[in-house]
This record gives sequence, C-alpha cells and structure tokens, in this order.
Amino acid sequence: MTRTRPAEVQAHLWFAVLLAAASCGGDRVEATGAGSLGVPAWSHDAIWYQIFVERFRNGDPANDPTLHDMRGSWPDIQPAGWAPTPWGHDWYAQEDWAAATGEGFYTTVQLRRYGGDLQGVLDRLDDLQELGVTALYLNPINDAPSLHKYDARAYRHVDRNFGPDPHGDEALMAREEPLDPASWVATAADRLFLDLVAELHRRGMRIIVDYSWNHTGATFWAWQDVLQRQSASAFAGWYEIERFDDPATTDTSEFAYRGWAGVPYLPELKKVGRPEGETHGAIEGTLAPAVRDHVFHVTRRWLDPNGDGDPADGVDGFRLDVAEMVPLGFWREYRTFVRSINPEAYLVGEVWWERWPERMYDPSPWLQGDVFDAVMNYRWYAPTRSFFVGAPPGYEPDAYVAALEAIETGIPPEHAKAQMNLTASHDTPRFATSLYNPGPYKFNVGVAGNPDYRLDRPDDRTRRLQRLVLVQQFTWRGAPHIWNGDEVGMWGPDDPDSRKPMVWPDLTYQDEASDPFGRVREPDRVAPDLELRQVYRRLIALRKENARLFADGSVHALPADPGGAVLAYERVLDQGTGTARAVVLFNRSDGEVTVELPLVDGSYAVAYAEGSWPLGDTVIVSGGSLRLSLPPLGAGVWILQ
Repeated sequence: MTRTRPAEVQAHLWFAVLLAAASCGGDRVEATGAGSLGVPAWSHDAIWYQIFVERFRNGDPANDPTLHDMRGSWPDIQPAGWAPTPWGHDWYAQEDWAAATGEGFYTTVQLRRYGGDLQGVLDRLDDLQELGVTALYLNPINDAPSLHKYDARAYRHVDRNFGPDPHGDEALMAREEPLDPASWVATAADRLFLDLVAELHRRGMRIIVDYSWNHTGATFWAWQDVLQRQSASAFAGWYEIERFDDPATTDTSEFAYRGWAGVPYLPELKKVGRPEGETHGAIEGTLAPAVRDHVFHVTRRWLDPNGDGDPADGVDGFRLDVAEMVPLGFWREYRTFVRSINPEAYLVGEVWWERWPERMYDPSPWLQGDVFDAVMNYRWYAPTRSFFVGAPPGYEPDAYVAALEAIETGIPPEHAKAQMNLTASHDTPRFATSLYNPGPYKFNVGVAGNPDYRLDRPDDRTRRLQRLVLVQQFTWRGAPHIWNGDEVGMWGPDDPDSRKPMVWPDLTYQDEASDPFGRVREPDRVAPDLELRQVYRRLIALRKENARLFADGSVHALPADPGGAVLAYERVLDQGTGTARAVVLFNRSDGEVTVELPLVDGSYAVAYAEGSWPLGDTVIVSGGSLRLSLPPLGAGVWILQ
C-alpha cells in the first residue's frame, strides 16, 4: 500500500459538524432515535484479529516515539541514551540504556518502544485478508504516553506516534479547546486512521477500537487542571477524588483519589448514583454528566467522522475496557447513543474477574439486549484449556461440555453467537505458553511471581495440543478471536511478556537467549511458525465455508469414549431444504483410540483433520453407527454431504 505522508492539516469540516448533534462546551449530548438495538448479524460471522499497534509493525520509522512523547507514563524516568528498541532484539536482554538505570527488566521493559504504527497495520492488510480475517480489534489508539494507551492523554485524537507527523499533531492539539468539538481538528494521525478504516471497508472488513471510559491517564488535560487548581478546577467533579489539598497547610500528601486498581497513573472518572460502597459488577448508576457528554462527543467523532449521518466512514464499534467498573445505567445510555448513529455498531465489554483468580463474572446482566452485544469470552477458554491440557480442575469430556453449556446460561442465543471467543489477549499469557504451563488459569502466570513458570519456546506436544484447541474454537458457538502473533507461534508469559513485537518472515530476530533474572537458559530461535499459520488459515476457511452451520447450528454432545480421552459433538442446522451436520472429534491422549458414534446415516466428508485422515475422503454411515480409530492428539471434522 502507498505510504501516507505528512500534509498540512487544517480544521476539518467533519469535526465541526459534530455541532449538528451537540453544541459545544458542557451542553448535553442526546441520542435522537435509538435505531436497531439488536445484535448486529455480521458479528456472528466475524473472524477477529486483535492488534496491539505499538508491537505490530513499524511502517514509518520517522514517527518513532521519543522520551518527550512518553512523559507521564510509568515508570516515568528519562534514561540517558534512550532510543527505540530494534524490532528483532532479544526480548529479555536489557538495552545499554536500560542496564545503566540499575532497574530490573520488568521495570525498564515498560520504557521500551518499538515504533509500531498505523502505517504498519496498513502495510500488512494483505496478509490479514489472505489469512481470512474479517474484523480487526485495535487496542487503544487514543493519544497517550504509555505503550498500552489505556492512560489517555486525550480521547479525541489518535496517538501522535501512530501517525506521520507527531510534532505537528502535538502542536495542533495544543491549540484546541478540549471541551469544544468545534475546535477539534483532524491531525495527521487521525487522517491516517480514517484511511485505514476506509481501506478495511473497501475490503469488506470491519474494525472496532478500544476505549476505557472508567479512567484517564495522569497526563489527561482535565486531570492536569485538577492537579493544578485542586477543588477550584472546573473538572474537580470529573474524578473520584477523596480529598483535596488544603491550601492552609504545607502538607503535600493530603490530595487523595481513586486510581484504577490503585494505580496513581490511572485516575478514575466519577460515577454517580451507585449503591453505597459498591464499585464493581452489575450495579446501577452512571458517569458524571459532564464526563458522559465528553465521552459521547468522542464516540460520535469516530462513528460518523464527517457528520453526514452516514456511518460508513466510521468505526464499526467499540471494545470497552474494565466494563464491570462502569455502572449499567451509563452503558444503557451508551448503547442507545451508539445505535442512534450506527444501528449496526458492535459493543463488546471486558467483563472478567468477580473474584480473581477463583471466579469470573456471569456476564448475563450485560447481555440482555440493553448493554453489550458480547463480552470477551475468557470463560470459554478456561474450561477448554482445562480439558485439553489437564489444567485445574481437570475436566473429563462430559464435565467439559457441561461447563461450556453452563457459561451460556441466561445469555440469549443472539448474544451467545456474538461472543468473542479468545485463547489469549494482551492481558494473558500467549496461547501456546498457557498450554505449556498447565497450572491454574491466570494465576502465577509469569516468572516474576512464579520462578518455575516456563518462558521458553513451547515443545512440539504443546503445539499439537494448540491445534486441537483451535479445532474446537473454530467449530463452536461464538466468534473466533486471534491475538496478533499467536497464529505464527509466538510465546511468552503474562503481560508484559505477551506483548513482544510481532514476528514477521521478512525480518531478522536475535535468538531469545537471555533471562529476566539472569538465569542460564538454552537459546530459542525466533521465527514465524508458518505451518501453524496454515492451520489457522484452513480452519478459518472451514468456518467460512460452513458459516451458518457453525454460527447458528445447535450443539449435541455424542457419547464416545468412557476412558475420557475423546470428545465428540455434532453441529446441526435445519436449513429448510435440508439439515446440515458436522461431526467434530478429538483424541486428547498420546495413544490411538477407537470409538463408535451414533450418527445419522449418510456420506460424511473429511473437511479438516489433525491426524491421518486425507481431506475429502468420505465415510459412509449405515445403520446409525460409525466406528473410527483416532490417532494420538488427533482431531477431525466431518461434514454430511
């Protein structure tokens, strides 16, 4: 794709016309007509690919971050000699500037920048489309000093270092009135992002972006005013402030406020109307009115960028961070507002831990048609991992199927089909690494807290188990999700080790030979696993070729192996003109097993196989029974012809 270069950026009509729906300043932004509030049909068929832009691809080295761009993000130090880290750098090896700080790896790694940007995403769209991806989920791209961008410096703009003119964008933003949408301009980064949206839509692909309406960063313009003016700030009511400084004293520790998870760099936005003492879960309340209005202005900005009433030039929805910390009342208003602009916009919430690491939230209160379309479905992966690798609680086939059915209790079918089924994300160990370390899910999943946690390249058996899980993911209810890099076999423990730079076949990488604590290890070669990528490609094609069956069909467990090694189920869909069927089989053991399955008579063709079955071969079922031998760590999908 042709690289977009800096151009003189002026105030853009598509930001001024925001006033057609909302006046400037603190005036309230109202939804005018809710539009369709149902689950968008396209989300049932989505093949999601999650991109962490800073670590995906450096398409434009001229816009790489500087220490100036990073001020205000933890650990907020400015090392002498700092420079962006080369893309192929040995992950655990500290750079000279990092070693000179005297800080350990897990501090200095937060100061790393690799220079990933939106041009890098544009440059690799052919690869993603060839893989079969239909929808992108981008981690936050709002302007922010950290590598992860959840500490927004400004919601209303794309990060300056993701576009072609960081210094020019910074100057443009400084001239705006943040509360007045009429003053908001189109930065170079904003325009490049809209180029990306347009190109994705031209290819028939969708895109959603990530926002946290629960907190801002410490460099956010409103928070900076609060720090300076304290209780006299016009934004004092925007945040969860417990105590302001007393100007009559010299005590500098009086100022106290709530930061997300106690992190001072992430001050929480003000919620009102919540039950006393309750801050999490399916509780009532909303955001402070002025905060709500600003959030709505920003949301409209990206849903209908040119303000002409046609959302075709905008994003296709939002992933909403730490959604259980924002009250339901706001989310209901938000859904109505979003759908009044784009009736087909998709909203997916991060609704995760009710009590870590023991219990995840039941997401059904958020999935009744008035809040979200789906949640990030970590609840699918936890029992799936348990079944295939024997992680606690160690499910047998019947208990595993029962667990999958239980997590859909209370969730309407249209929402269940839209769930974002993920094996990993930026907040978990890499897919392969989580299987390689079969301990409790999301507990002690890094070497900082668990020295025995394996951080090396997973072995061949783990890769075979990974393939089995993928077959289950792509043949089950819910929309499959890929965390960028898992498709080429990347590995790593929990954040930050799950956020290594993407491994590309046209780049050269040092061996991973270092250890974060200086321990001796065998070097691991870093290169993309292109054979694994082909597995993803074939499974995506299988899913697409049988889209209605795998998205809409019912699931029926089949009695298979009393020894507990075999999982078998059917996907069945009545299509009016006939019944579509798929039979899916797994052998999770290291030995061959023989099973006899009760099936509807007919000819079944091998549509996918992990094992010795040639694709396209058929088996004939007669008399309502099929006897098959399953290879070790094998899986297969048969489609009724």
